[in-house]
Amino acid sequence: MSAERNTRTGIRCAGCAASVGATDRYCEACGRELGARRIALPQPEPEAVVNCEGCGGQRYDADGYCRDCGQLRPEPDRHAADLGAVCVVTDRGIAHVRNEDAVAAAVVDSGVAGVPATTVMVVCDGVSTSEDPQAASGAGVRAGVDASLVALAEGGSGEAVVMAGLAAAAKAVRDTAVHAGHAPSCTYVSALVRDLGDGSVEITVANVGDSRAYWLPADTEQAREAAPSQRLSADDSWAQALVDAGAMDEAGAMKDPRAHTLLRWLGADSDATPWSDRCVRTLRTTGPGVVLLCSDGLWNYQSDPVVLAAMATADVPLSAARELVDFAIRSGGSDNITVALAPVGYPEQPGEVQ
Repeated sequence: MSAERNTRTGIRCAGCAASVGATDRYCEACGRELGARRIALPQPEPEAVVNCEGCGGQRYDADGYCRDCGQLRPEPDRHAADLGAVCVVTDRGIAHVRNEDAVAAAVVDSGVAGVPATTVMVVCDGVSTSEDPQAASGAGVRAGVDASLVALAEGGSGEAVVMAGLAAAAKAVRDTAVHAGHAPSCTYVSALVRDLGDGSVEITVANVGDSRAYWLPADTEQAREAAPSQRLSADDSWAQALVDAGAMDEAGAMKDPRAHTLLRWLGADSDATPWSDRCVRTLRTTGPGVVLLCSDGLWNYQSDPVVLAAMATADVPLSAARELVDFAIRSGGSDNITVALAPVGYPEQPGEVQ
């Protein structure tokens, strides 16, 4: 890219202040990745000294099991991060021994004052009946965000960006298999949130499985008129199949004992292209409101978009995300719970990792 074009953008590298192009991913002068701030949770803490809850030892294998007694290494029940344009919380819940969910997000700063950042976020829920589901979910969220950022830097459309992330995640999850018959598996939901420059925001989501995406407007007439509270993703589940066939409504379908049986998922035992032809959806709106991604550890207890909107917009995003997770725990906490919230039409707040 020419120096003339770089100068015209008015964007400078935060590391060395060299002029950079609007679509450059790395600074040519110092090599710094431009604009992207990212997080992936749960974060492994290999250096931390943690005593085994079973025998008090401190020797663990690569999978986190005590070499002396076989007890799983204890980890924090909750991880949270706030990048300003997106905040994420993931919690083990009450019933599960460990957190098999994962979440990742990235914020690509525009580099121009007053121009909102672009957000990419991914939630994966490990399929507990598979072996090493936490490996699948961790690989899925990281690959999904990384590939989405590349497609975004190349100028891809919203659909192209989220599909690049989904395809990369599917491959990454397949690659976690270490031998024939070993198939760590997970669900997948992602969202790209970017400003269109005309006062509106484009939200593009992609999903496989039953982790969900919602648009949740704030309780203002302007926000509700722009786009009402709604689910943006379609579950790949037995319950959704019953609804699609007209056999029963959603409330009735969820009472079926097979309701949560997945029809599509990411894993070595899934189809080569495990997504449906309706896996992508795009919404344009103005806000204020939030984009919510969540695992079924939350929506099992509350799936109504209107009720979720009241909860998710009642406080600043990180506090609202924590309250959503706390609500799920108070309601039973029978699964891992993961929430990602991206505010739309609100002033961006400084971020933090906890």
